[in-house]
Amino acid sequence: MARLFGTDGVRGVANMPPMTAEMVLDIGRATAFVVKRHTKHRPKIVIGKDTRASGYMLENALTAGITSMGVDVLLLGPIPTPGIAFITRSMRADAGLVISASHNPYQDNGIKIFSRDGYKLPDSAEDEIEDLITSGRIKDIRPTADEIGRAKRIDDALGRYIVFCKNTFPEDLSIEGMKIVVDCANGATYKAAPIIFWELGAEVTAIHCEPNGLNINDGCGSQHTQDLSAKVREAKAQIGLAFDGDGDRLIVVDENGVELTGDHVLAICGNELKTRGQLKNNLLVTTVMANFGLNVALKKLGIGFATAQVGDRYVLEMMRERDAILGGEASGHLIFHQHHTTGDGLISALQLLSAMQASQKPLSELAKIMTVTPQKMINVNVRHKPPLETKAEIQSAISVAEKELGDLGRVLVRYSGTQSMCRVMVEGPTAEMTNRLTRQIAAVVEKALA
Repeated sequence: MARLFGTDGVRGVANMPPMTAEMVLDIGRATAFVVKRHTKHRPKIVIGKDTRASGYMLENALTAGITSMGVDVLLLGPIPTPGIAFITRSMRADAGLVISASHNPYQDNGIKIFSRDGYKLPDSAEDEIEDLITSGRIKDIRPTADEIGRAKRIDDALGRYIVFCKNTFPEDLSIEGMKIVVDCANGATYKAAPIIFWELGAEVTAIHCEPNGLNINDGCGSQHTQDLSAKVREAKAQIGLAFDGDGDRLIVVDENGVELTGDHVLAICGNELKTRGQLKNNLLVTTVMANFGLNVALKKLGIGFATAQVGDRYVLEMMRERDAILGGEASGHLIFHQHHTTGDGLISALQLLSAMQASQKPLSELAKIMTVTPQKMINVNVRHKPPLETKAEIQSAISVAEKELGDLGRVLVRYSGTQSMCRVMVEGPTAEMTNRLTRQIAAVVEKALA
């Protein structure tokens, strides 16, 4: 079988391999076995989910698998993914399991696993879980009688998480009377987001906060901000906040309804932290997909930056290595490590709001800190993936483009980690140059690899 764990857990169409009840039961059993081996006490595992209809089926399968291995389960119900990481640490559980497919449509679902310290499970632990399942060894391990685990629902988990988020907002600032629109993507933030901003004093207008199991991320949330933009203009709000289905991403629109990227938020918040003397090591971590304009902005601000490969786990890994407190991706997956162990859309929103209130400037004005460089990407389907550095014709095409761009842009050519394609991306000073150079390189890649 193909590898079970991808870059962010296990994911697929619900009730189809690998996201079947049978497979999820085995994931629960194998995770419980690994946890049990590394603890001397009676272990417990937290389970939370987003609002997909398939979450009920998978929650029951996970619970059955975990308890069948003699490990207790704490059920949180619908709660944002970062909330599960927080509760796992707060309750001193031995692991936290998330049932969610993040920003994917409702028919998909997935499993993410947090370790007891609130960080995503390391590759070595995922490999051990996968080996137990694929080898079939897990099927022969069966505790009986009083060794079977029990499940208990934790009714106040969401309230604990709400308090945790609110405490990340600076005490010397206030959003009293601020007009905010939130788009909860009919997902896991549908309760928490309106409550958090309302309790901090804002005038909150909430949209897409009525999940029915089938409408998560459907034309709304961080992937689709058209409704949010319209509502911000209608309500004359100062900001619009869009979360994805499991609440670990944030995309914002300004008071004019103009969408900003995660790169904008990183620049704004990085500058605010530096102004307050709180940007540890004067460092911000981005990915290779960050807009070139962010690099330019950070240099002007005198903020150092390091570049990780695509994926929030790699951003966090580099942040921990370099002792940085701020990092993230243009997609809106932002990590404020002084507050949490994982990306959190609600905490990210609160930090952006604090930057707005500290500066007393509208978001459109703050966003001028960064000028987005024109960017073009072409995905080329490929039959095979030889090391790109061995393809002289591709390297030559890249060199020609880089020479024309000089210091005003960049070229990135890389293979997709999940699909049979090569991504060709160019950023440059003008749309015409960017589009032309991207097409030139993509044509060479297609001829060499398609």
